[in-house]
Amino acid sequence: MANVTLRNKKVSNGKMSLYLDYYPAIINPSTGKETRREFLKLQIHEHPKDELEKAHNKETIEFAELIRAKRLIQIRDKEYGFKENTNFSVNFIAFYDSVVEEYMNKGSHNNYLSWKASLKYFIAFAGKNLNTHQLSLLHIKKYRSFLLETKNLRTNKGRLSTNTASSYYKKFIYVLKEAYKQNFTLSNLALHAEYIKEEETHREYLTEEELRVLWKTKIKDEKIKHMAFFSALTGLRFVDVKNLTWEKIYKDTHQGYYIQLREQKTGNINNHPISDSAYNILKKQTTSSGVVFSGIKYSQISRPLKKWIEDSGINKKISFHNFRHSYATLQLANGTDIYTVSKLLGHKNLSTTQIYTKVMDKNKIEAANRINLDLDGLS
Repeated sequence: MANVTLRNKKVSNGKMSLYLDYYPAIINPSTGKETRREFLKLQIHEHPKDELEKAHNKETIEFAELIRAKRLIQIRDKEYGFKENTNFSVNFIAFYDSVVEEYMNKGSHNNYLSWKASLKYFIAFAGKNLNTHQLSLLHIKKYRSFLLETKNLRTNKGRLSTNTASSYYKKFIYVLKEAYKQNFTLSNLALHAEYIKEEETHREYLTEEELRVLWKTKIKDEKIKHMAFFSALTGLRFVDVKNLTWEKIYKDTHQGYYIQLREQKTGNINNHPISDSAYNILKKQTTSSGVVFSGIKYSQISRPLKKWIEDSGINKKISFHNFRHSYATLQLANGTDIYTVSKLLGHKNLSTTQIYTKVMDKNKIEAANRINLDLDGLS
């Protein structure tokens, strides 16, 4: 008779990864090959340090055991020729947490923190004891209102911004969809969600003149300066710049220098052309193999970058990501068509790139300068 056992495997950062051990082996639906293991993308602390980590382990193991029980029933139903009709109710907070933890090693650290924050706000709304079968349309509507009205839980001052509320609500809806896929909810509640419309934000960028001034301005860590300018010259996100290796940089007669890039955000692989100026920045690094810009974390760049901008005399609020904005805006300003810019930025939808056309609307600029009067006393 078939059996399914919950096991764990030691991974990095003092964590244990949970997986199911099948006997006999099952067919993996993705590969069509036999396998004994199904990794659950759930992790527990190998040596929990405090009550919070102990509680996380307890909730995660309970959740994993429910999945194990479900898989066992599914397999035995098939053995006896029964139709699968298994539907479990699990702790929704534990399930939400399992989705969040998937983002620990996927994408940027900031994205992971955003997911953690989204879970924090849902717990503030619903508590920790909500099961998936208890979820209703009322939860979806009331949680939307909660996000639009609640205080910022970090500062306990003012309301949460509309765009942040929109981001957290989208994450909640994504978790609802995943719960339905795994038969943890009786219906697809996400279909009835009314998304929170984001407000337009001004995307600050640096002009070519400002970039020249900035290049001449001293900074404590030259590597941060080089990474920022490499982003401004290529449009790459911080995570893509940080993970860039020499082995992914190529040159040929037709394409010149280019990077074989797997984008962290989209997972797409493409050849990303870079200019000679961008390559010259790479040559300034002390590395010649492996990671190009080694030993830099996002948390290390905010303060020196802010001081660097201030020292340059540029009166703009600039973060690392604004160098990517600068690349997009200056490409459009110099006549690159929006479709090409969209491809260079790795956007899935052209509508995402169109945000930059509002920053640099050449037609409006040209129209503003069509009316010029020769007025006495003005020059």
